Amino acid sequence: MEFSYIGYTFKVEPLQPASDILIAQLAEVGFESFVETEDGIEAYIQEQDWNNHILDDVFILESTEFKISYDYKNIEQVNWNKEWESNFEPITVDDICTVRAPFHEIPASKYDIVIEPKMSFGTGHHATTHMMIQHLLELDLEGKSVLDMGCGTAVLGILAEKRGAKTVDAIDIDNWCYLNSLENIERNDCTAVSVYEGGANLLKNQTYDVIIANINRNILLQDMSAYIKRLSADGILLLSGFYEEDIPIINDAVVKKQMNFINKKVKNKWVALRYQL
Repeated sequence: MEFSYIGYTFKVEPLQPASDILIAQLAEVGFESFVETEDGIEAYIQEQDWNNHILDDVFILESTEFKISYDYKNIEQVNWNKEWESNFEPITVDDICTVRAPFHEIPASKYDIVIEPKMSFGTGHHATTHMMIQHLLELDLEGKSVLDMGCGTAVLGILAEKRGAKTVDAIDIDNWCYLNSLENIERNDCTAVSVYEGGANLLKNQTYDVIIANINRNILLQDMSAYIKRLSADGILLLSGFYEEDIPIINDAVVKKQMNFINKKVKNKWVALRYQL
């Protein structure tokens, strides 16, 4: 029998933030699907992309901070849609915002967001997305202009419209995210969200009342000036995608641009910060 995938089972102690780092590093070397388990993750890679040294550049495996063990085996062709559906549970944030898949029952939440993430980031399960949703639920977005930078599934941009935003620009450099965001805004009947494929180079003369950037630390530092230039008077900047230990370097880059720190949220060592001009 021919096999088309290699499946790895990783046991991780402690689970966070090691599992998130492991997933990110596995994705960089070619793994294309992940399932979180009670004691770690399962990861899958096409057999044609696999070799005996595939984990050599997955540096977290050598970390002394975490204990990670694994085994792997050949597996038959997987129906990824079925696999995803069986493992994706809806989440509810602060009892008023639910993020779910199309096949889940309609909840009683005030804000019901239907997302089919496929390979895009942003279901609300990750700590950073969860905290950014919390920030948006605390803000008055009525009539505001919003930028969702590094939008992933566009879940945050969709919530911004549901919270009353007048216009929302959702931008991601990844083509898969761009296409997935288009699907999700249509699925949620959004009329105020516009999706664009690209990076900070797309920011020209627009101004925004609120800018959301849930990206990694290095991209945030690289593009921070571009974001802040596009903020209107008294504009709000929401940042996430980094750890607690990164706060000083992020804070320094923002405060030197005359922005004021307002508050922070912390979840599983990940952080989401709020600033205002």
